[in-house]
Amino acid sequence: MVKERATKLAGIGVIVASTLVAQTRAEYHFAVGPKAGVSVSNPYGSISVKPSPDNRVVVNAVLHSDKVEVDRNQTGNRVDIQSHLLAGADASSGRVDYEVQVPPDASVTLHCSDGTLHAERLHGDVSLEGAAAAVDVHDISDAHVHVKTMNGAVTLSNIQNGHVEVDSLSGDVSLNGVTGPLVQVVSTSGRINYVGDFGNSGEYRLTSHSGDIDASIPEWTSADVSARSVRGEVHDDVPLQPKAHTWFPLDKGRAFAGTVGRVALSSTVILRTFSGKIHLSKRSEKQ
Repeated sequence: MVKERATKLAGIGVIVASTLVAQTRAEYHFAVGPKAGVSVSNPYGSISVKPSPDNRVVVNAVLHSDKVEVDRNQTGNRVDIQSHLLAGADASSGRVDYEVQVPPDASVTLHCSDGTLHAERLHGDVSLEGAAAAVDVHDISDAHVHVKTMNGAVTLSNIQNGHVEVDSLSGDVSLNGVTGPLVQVVSTSGRINYVGDFGNSGEYRLTSHSGDIDASIPEWTSADVSARSVRGEVHDDVPLQPKAHTWFPLDKGRAFAGTVGRVALSSTVILRTFSGKIHLSKRSEKQ
């Protein structure tokens, strides 16, 4: 019995050892100029992008088996990285995890089917696309941020002066401290949660077919707000100055419209859902 157990443990040890051996690391460096373009496509695994200290793109890749390779190409000021699946690769053996450093002003495009997409502290345009991939973007300024997912959760935080567009099928979308001339979220069934002050003189459109929409704003917010749910409910805990004219009927519990704060500095906020609920609430400074 003892000998049999030892044999099994030895077998397990061999499996673990072979797994560790199969996992390899690779590092690639590319010299680029101002406003470089960087694209990373990865069917399985994570992609994380952070700023580099100089005009270089540094790619650290962890390959989980010999069933996948990293194709890389540089054309002028553009760098393209792609996971190349070999025969027999699946979601486990075809996984690659990327940690990428780019100049802060670089434009970044990330594609991932199943994994995580992460970008931070950049001021170049950022485009992220995935199927089930979870998306996390924070500390981005003066840039376009475009996100497209099917059912992956999307979290955006501290996006300043951004042109933000999020398109999601069923994933929840969370915005915290996101402001800019345009902030637009379109979801089919996912929940949309906004925490922030809606900036100054921007346009904010949060739309979901059947998902709920929650917006929490501080006392000093200035905004022109309209909200409507065709079959759901709407609630506002914020004192609104009513508007004299609206293009839709203000049915109690189904729609509201009004202004809050200083109208001269207000943003336009449009909250729409077909069958979900909408809730606009005021947040204290302690929150």
